Amino acid sequence: MQSRIVILFFILAFSTSLVNCSQQEKKKVGPGSALDSVAVFSLKKLPLLKKITFPAELIPMERAEIYAKMQGFVKELKVDIGDQVKKGEILVILDAPELIASYAQASAEAQTAYARQLTSTDRYKRFLNASRVAGTMALAEMESAKNQMLADSSAAEAAKSKLSVNNQLKEYLVIRSPFDGIVTQRNADRGNLTGTSGSKPIFVIENVGVLRLRIPVPETYSAAISDTSVVNFIVDALPGKVYQATLSRKSGSISLSNRTETWEFIAQNPSKMLKSGMYANATLRLGREELSFLVPFSAIVTNLEKKFVVRLKDGQTEWVDVKTGFNQNDKVEIFGAVQEGDFLLSSASDEIKPGTKLKAKGSNK
Repeated sequence: MQSRIVILFFILAFSTSLVNCSQQEKKKVGPGSALDSVAVFSLKKLPLLKKITFPAELIPMERAEIYAKMQGFVKELKVDIGDQVKKGEILVILDAPELIASYAQASAEAQTAYARQLTSTDRYKRFLNASRVAGTMALAEMESAKNQMLADSSAAEAAKSKLSVNNQLKEYLVIRSPFDGIVTQRNADRGNLTGTSGSKPIFVIENVGVLRLRIPVPETYSAAISDTSVVNFIVDALPGKVYQATLSRKSGSISLSNRTETWEFIAQNPSKMLKSGMYANATLRLGREELSFLVPFSAIVTNLEKKFVVRLKDGQTEWVDVKTGFNQNDKVEIFGAVQEGDFLLSSASDEIKPGTKLKAKGSNK
């Protein structure tokens, strides 16, 4: 019985030894044998052109908030919200009794000053004619008449200027549209006092026949070239319809608040179906002026320290640090110390250390 137990013990020990040897052999052979032959591709420069959709906003070509320059009461409203107005059309008439009284006073003062001017001028001319006969007029009287005429002329000019100012202020009681557009807001009713500090605009007028499409383009894409000056966009309120806008201008600077550059496009809106304030989704065609290196996503390794590709050169692997740019379909743009014709691993990993000896699939090297 004891001999059987001893035999079983030796058999169990031998089996355990074989299992351990097999596992150690796998550890030695496994990774090396899996990396003996790897898939690679030759790096080439390709044209880069992609479509990117950005959120955008539609704003009116022109927008004016109509305030009263003079303090007064709303006497008559000629238009209301939603009305189409023409340039120069009367929007509202104000009533300011103090201003009307001031204008009447200035008018009376101007007439009085003008009458005095006529009188003094006539007096001076009479004295001038009389002085042609020697000894008729004293020199002092001539000088006094002349000075009075000049003073009355100056007073008449001052009264005329004051009347002109009051007349201009009176014109401010009639408010007109600065351009063709539509009334989008009305914040006053008949009898309201306007022109006070902190008061809201009486009307807001917008020109929506032409709209501005403003797109905040992220800093990453701001240096890219546009494939065309025309952009397609859609709005949620009108599904299924695609609109176009033409490039007008770029802001030329990056906003510090959101790191974007504003690109502005002009959209014609003769049917007035598009509304100012609508949000849109605009599709831009962006690209590079020169050819770029494009690689599969699987060829790039990203860890906590860096981002790199694995290059196979003279049968050994190298880690090459890269930066990524635009992505196009299943590939991404890279920048780094790589050259056209380099062989990069199609499926790279940080487990493949630099200096590992490998060979490309289908190659005898």
